[in-house]
Amino acid sequence: MSPSITVVTDLLQQYTNSTTQAPHGSWLRVRVGDVPCGWVTKEITATLQQAGLYTPDASAREVRLPDHDQGLLQVARTLLDAGHLNGWRDEDLDVLDANDQALARIERAAMRPLGLRTRAVHLQATAPDGRLWVAKRADHKTTDPGMWDTLVGGLIGAGEDPHLALLRESAEEAGLEPWHLETATPLVRFDVQRKVPEGYQHETTLVWECELPAACEPRNCDGEVSEIALYSAAEVLEQIGAGYFTAEAALSILHWMRARHGTPPLQRGAGFAAQG
Repeated sequence: MSPSITVVTDLLQQYTNSTTQAPHGSWLRVRVGDVPCGWVTKEITATLQQAGLYTPDASAREVRLPDHDQGLLQVARTLLDAGHLNGWRDEDLDVLDANDQALARIERAAMRPLGLRTRAVHLQATAPDGRLWVAKRADHKTTDPGMWDTLVGGLIGAGEDPHLALLRESAEEAGLEPWHLETATPLVRFDVQRKVPEGYQHETTLVWECELPAACEPRNCDGEVSEIALYSAAEVLEQIGAGYFTAEAALSILHWMRARHGTPPLQRGAGFAAQG
C-alpha cells in the first residue's frame, strides 16, 4: 500500500521545522577570509583569541579565520587541545561558500564547532518490488546509536565529486559495486540548520535514488551498521512517525517520497533566520 502523501507532507513539515533553527543570539559570525561561512560560540571565540588566532573587530560580532589550509589546521588543533572537538577524524572537508565553491579545507571534527556547512549524500535504494532498503546504526556510534537510517549516507570529502562520494559510501556501508548503481539519479537536495551538542549543524544533503537488482543483498563493510532490512514505504513511514529514524534519514526519505508525487515546496520553519 502506498503511503498517504498527506502524511508524508505533514511529517516532512514537522521534521523541516525541527531542523531549521537560527544560531543562538550570542554566537558570532565566522568568516573565512572575507566570506561568511559559519557561527561560533563565545567560548570557542575566547579560545581562539587567547591563542592569537582571532582579534575582535570593532563590532565584536564576527570571527575572521584564515582562508588557507595551514591556518585552518592550526585553528582545528587549537580547538582540539582546548577540548572543543569531539575527537579527531583525520579527514578533511571543504570549507564552502554559498555557491558550493571551496575556499579551503579543515579537519572534519571542527566543522560543527565552527558552524561550517557540510555536504552529504544519501541513497534511497529500492528493491524491484518497491520496498526500501534501510540500515540500523550500530550501538557504538556516537551520534544516533541504534536508530534507523538510509541504506547509504555520508559526508562528501574535500575535493570529492558528489557521485564519487556516493560510490565510496555505498561500497563502505552497503558493499555495493559501481554497477549496482548504474541507474542512480540525484533527485532532490535539502538543508538542515540546527543547534547540536558540538555547535551548529549546517548540512546540505543530496538525495539519490536507485533500484537495486533483485539478486543484490546489501551488506555492511565498515562496522557502522548492525542490521540492513527491506521495508515497504508504508512501514518506513510509520517508523519515521514513531521517531525511530534519525532526523537526517527521515528528511531524506520524506523528501524522496514527496518528490515522487511532485507536491509543492514546503514552507521553512517558523523560527528560521536567514544567514547572510
